[in-house]
Amino acid sequence: IKQIAQPVIDEMRARGTPYCGVLYVGLMIENGAARVVEFNARFGDPECQILMRRLESDLLPVLFDAAKGTLKQEALAWREDASALVVMAANGYPGSYQKGSIINGIDAANAIDDVVVFHAGTDQKDGKTIANGGRVLNITALGPTLKQAVDKAYQGVHAIDWPEGFYRTDIAHRALK
Repeated sequence: IKQIAQPVIDEMRARGTPYCGVLYVGLMIENGAARVVEFNARFGDPECQILMRRLESDLLPVLFDAAKGTLKQEALAWREDASALVVMAANGYPGSYQKGSIINGIDAANAIDDVVVFHAGTDQKDGKTIANGGRVLNITALGPTLKQAVDKAYQGVHAIDWPEGFYRTDIAHRALK
């Protein structure tokens, strides 16, 4: 915040164009040093989804106050649970990938306690969910510990039947060491 985000906000204010809204700063951390990948005037996806699973406060009044320029320094209420997210992507992503494959089992994954599947690149055709993008599903889970949240997210992934998709198996491995 001190090295990247605040200086950008300060510069916009100094130029007479103060920023009002959500500013997502995409970073890569290497050897303890942060480097900017991107700025977005929206929440990052899937980064936002994992945070929203833990948010207990109503976000709408906070965003409305920010838009009006009346935002107060209020503390948001957060669940104590850990959260984890596993992205399911189309085979070939981030390169070329096929669209139109059928995805089954999303309802079964959503039926698992504390698991929510977010659609990132899907469509509906003839009552079926089909892949329509590179990053297709984001499976989120909550748990009392990070290990339990990760395990539950993978339980959700395993409930989904989509042979044309893949996912990483090392989510949160550094944090779990």
